Amino acid sequence: MADSLLDAIFTVVDFVFDLSETIDRTKRLSKPDIVEVPPDPKPLPPAAQRALAEAEERERAVQAASGTDHAS
Repeated sequence: MADSLLDAIFTVVDFVFDLSETIDRTKRLSKPDIVEVPPDPKPLPPAAQRALAEAEERERAVQAASGTDHAS
C-alpha cells in the first residue's frame, strides 16, 4: 500500500512539473521578438561626402577603362 501511495504522489508531482514547464514554454513563445532598430545614421560631413564621391568616380573610371560595367 505504501508503494502505491508513493507512486501516486510521484505521478502527481511529475504531472505538476510537466504542467509548469508547458506553461513556461507557452509564456516564452507568446512574447514577441524584440528587434532593436539602430538610430538614424548621422549625415556625413561635407569633406567625407566629397571623398566618397571622388572614390566612386575613380571606381567608375577604372571600370570604364577596363571595359567592365557593373550595374549599381
